[in-house]
Amino acid sequence: MKKLKILVLLIFFVALGIFAIYQWVSFKANKSIYDNVTEIPKNKVGLLLGISKQDEFGTYNPHFLPRVDAAVELFKAGKIEYILVSGAKRSQYYDEPRDFKNELIAKGIPEDKIILDSSGFRTLDSVIRAKEIFGLNSFTTISQKFHNQRAIFISHHLKINAIGYNAEAVKNQHIMSMREYLARPKAILDLIFNVQPKVLGDSVLMPY
Repeated sequence: MKKLKILVLLIFFVALGIFAIYQWVSFKANKSIYDNVTEIPKNKVGLLLGISKQDEFGTYNPHFLPRVDAAVELFKAGKIEYILVSGAKRSQYYDEPRDFKNELIAKGIPEDKIILDSSGFRTLDSVIRAKEIFGLNSFTTISQKFHNQRAIFISHHLKINAIGYNAEAVKNQHIMSMREYLARPKAILDLIFNVQPKVLGDSVLMPY
């Protein structure tokens, strides 16, 4: 019985710690995140954070098009001049940046204003590569709010002057929300231990 009580207490404090980290990341990032395109400051580059066009069940991912629409909105409002699409390319059949690029062009974004980073395997990789490979010390992250909060937190820790623009929230995003509770402690551990991206490589000259 005593062991059971200790286990319950341990689970409680771990859960409390995860919840506290989630709230802390939100608190630290929220002043740099915007919902209104007229209020957000201008940046040269928007960092569009990738996601699969289909979810793990093979159906359309409802987070995908809202991110595209948010990037288009920023571009057409003159709040960004270029879109750096950062996501994972795992094969010719799974290519997040390519899928985003096709949708952006279909919605009127000139192809020469889109830059692809196919080694953004996770948010940490996307942020570090934006700085180290593409030479960006400031940018606007583009994703749903919960994701922007983590990306901004990581960016500010790395001394990047980043702000975020929130794509439309997805209803019933329970799976993504639960993942985020685990992703934030993982991100903090990665920053503490200076974890590097899976791929770095040579610098890329931006087209401006």
